[in-house]
Amino acid sequence: MSQQAQWDSSIAFIFAMIGAAVGLGNIWRFSYVLYSNGGGSFFIPYFTAIAIMGIPFLILEYGVGFSFKESFSKIMRKINPKFEIIAWILVLFVFIVTIYYMVILSWDLIYLLSSFTFSWGTDAAAYFTQTVGGSSNLSNASFLLIPTTVGVLILWVILWFIAHRNVDKGIGRVSKILIPSLFVIMGIIIVYALTLPGADIGVSTLLTPDWGKLMDVNIWLAAFAQIIFSLSMGQAIALTYASYLPENSKLIDNVLIVVASNSAFEILTAFGVFSILGYMSATSGTPMVQLITEGTGLIFVVFPMIFNIMGPIGRVLAPLLFLAILFAGITSALGFFEPMLNSTVDKLGWSRKKAATILGIIGCAFSLILTTGISSYLVGIIDSFVNEFGILLLIGVQCIIFAWFYGVDKFLPALNECSTFKVGKTWMFIIKYLLPIVLIVMWAIGIVTLFSSAKEFEIIIDLIIIIAVLGAGFVLTKIKPVGE
Repeated sequence: MSQQAQWDSSIAFIFAMIGAAVGLGNIWRFSYVLYSNGGGSFFIPYFTAIAIMGIPFLILEYGVGFSFKESFSKIMRKINPKFEIIAWILVLFVFIVTIYYMVILSWDLIYLLSSFTFSWGTDAAAYFTQTVGGSSNLSNASFLLIPTTVGVLILWVILWFIAHRNVDKGIGRVSKILIPSLFVIMGIIIVYALTLPGADIGVSTLLTPDWGKLMDVNIWLAAFAQIIFSLSMGQAIALTYASYLPENSKLIDNVLIVVASNSAFEILTAFGVFSILGYMSATSGTPMVQLITEGTGLIFVVFPMIFNIMGPIGRVLAPLLFLAILFAGITSALGFFEPMLNSTVDKLGWSRKKAATILGIIGCAFSLILTTGISSYLVGIIDSFVNEFGILLLIGVQCIIFAWFYGVDKFLPALNECSTFKVGKTWMFIIKYLLPIVLIVMWAIGIVTLFSSAKEFEIIIDLIIIIAVLGAGFVLTKIKPVGE
């Protein structure tokens, strides 16, 4: 392998991993998932999913990365040359996540700047549609949303500036600054939110258990899906970051720290989100059910409406929230970018700076395509397809390859050598039998749901992605690695 830098400490690795895991979904998705899937009763499938999927699979990824200390594509090639194309398909899908993620971050950057003057006005929905995210009207694809376009350019330059440097001086150093800052900012927002009039209404609405829903298989599937995407499982991020770890690292201990930090962040953030929604309900008389939403609707429409009626404190909370989202997004985007960057460096023998520059230009060009008047519509289509179809299937494939073709027992010495907590037969059983079945069932159900309601335009976009990823993956696999 090409000379590969190491983290200067486990702290740098842990912060980078937390940064990759804690992203936009923790802030704008988890509270809705919790509320809509049984409230307080959802914690039972949620923690079950962490125990039998989140922790075991992350342990596997850490073990693979640490044991091989090479890029994902080279690891797959070593196990079996035929598997290399699987690696490239996965890292290409994850690279696509980086591409649309930067567009969402551009929306947030616009709102961060707007939050100092509340330039979104009294109609937050119209502001988002006309200025930032566009609509699903295909005739709007003929023009660019200039603020979003400019934001994308700025953010790709920032990402390149961090990513092209040695991992420790780039990702490691930035993560050690942004992640503590993120936790402090969200801590301030959450504590204040809990003191707002009506906060108890919001928290009660969030946590009221619906025990009957525990018998619904969809609730359990929702819990597993939340853990997969919340922890960025199986996307070669943890595997790549773990390959930079020095010897004598406590791998399993690190997994537990990252998982606990991620869950604590999203659960506490959900309390903050629903406290603020409760305040809006109590102040405006709007029923909670009309306010509860997820994703861009929550952050870019509902929250600006709430900040508008908050008075002076809204002028403080608004910039803090959008700054927190920016910090969470940048550290996650670095994680999504790294597997493609590392595999390209390994395969083509390029310097890290050259690879980051070329991939950055390619990524930025595709991000700019997503800044037209149908920006949010395109991002939604791509996000659903890449996650439901591509990444979910490939996580299951990884489970099978590492467990059955390579042998999961080979990772036990590296995992257990320095860790306080040990793994053994139970962990191997989960990786070999339980997870592949759960993942493939989830994928099959997701595909049926995805395509049963898809419109013609959405299917065309999906097919373009499949053709592009398979074609690029085939070409990259056929290229002879440098040094061979």
